[in-house]
Amino acid sequence: MSNPVFLALDVPQLETGKALVEKVKAHIGGVKLGLEFFCAHGAHGVHEIAHTGLPIFLDLKLHDIPNTVAGAMQAIHMLEPAVVTVHASGGRAMMEDAKAAAADGTKVVGVTMLTSLDEKDLARTGVGGSPHDQVMRLAELAHDAGLDGIVCSGQEVKAVHKQWKDGFFVVPGLRPGGKATGDQKRVVTPRQARDDGASVLVVGRPISRADDPVAAARAIEATL
Repeated sequence: MSNPVFLALDVPQLETGKALVEKVKAHIGGVKLGLEFFCAHGAHGVHEIAHTGLPIFLDLKLHDIPNTVAGAMQAIHMLEPAVVTVHASGGRAMMEDAKAAAADGTKVVGVTMLTSLDEKDLARTGVGGSPHDQVMRLAELAHDAGLDGIVCSGQEVKAVHKQWKDGFFVVPGLRPGGKATGDQKRVVTPRQARDDGASVLVVGRPISRADDPVAAARAIEATL
């Protein structure tokens, strides 16, 4: 895609969110609608944002037994998302069923490890090794399950891209200054992520909470 930047639109007011998208849409390539947005606004909200003409990335991180995830995938066909996420830790059978149930033209990507987690967080959940090790394990599982790609931090995308040449890689937690802020622990700049093989760059607060969102989006676009 010509502009890989997807604006993460997790805002409580639908009209505010739609107005923001309209304002910055010349400088982004799509919109990511996450759990907060979907729970607040549902299918109606997705349709409203889709009316802006930009591709929709539905970041629901589905994670359940295979049959339930397949049913959820079928239920969102009408929303025509360009990208949908499932949790890679749900296992191979779940990912296979998710991909099989997805609409034609919808990319299904597996979330490997949230960018809010680090090695200590992994250990507390009983997972040994580094974040890099965990991402590589789950990337291989997602590939074997037939998914289109994965979600990972910018710190792992280069290694994953080396092993999965034609994969579709979504990188969130990006910060123009490259410094970790808020609940994001493993961050890089949008330029670095793109250079390392990212297909989609998810940017939220650096644009949505900027004093001038248009200038912020334009500045990020200019680095690419």
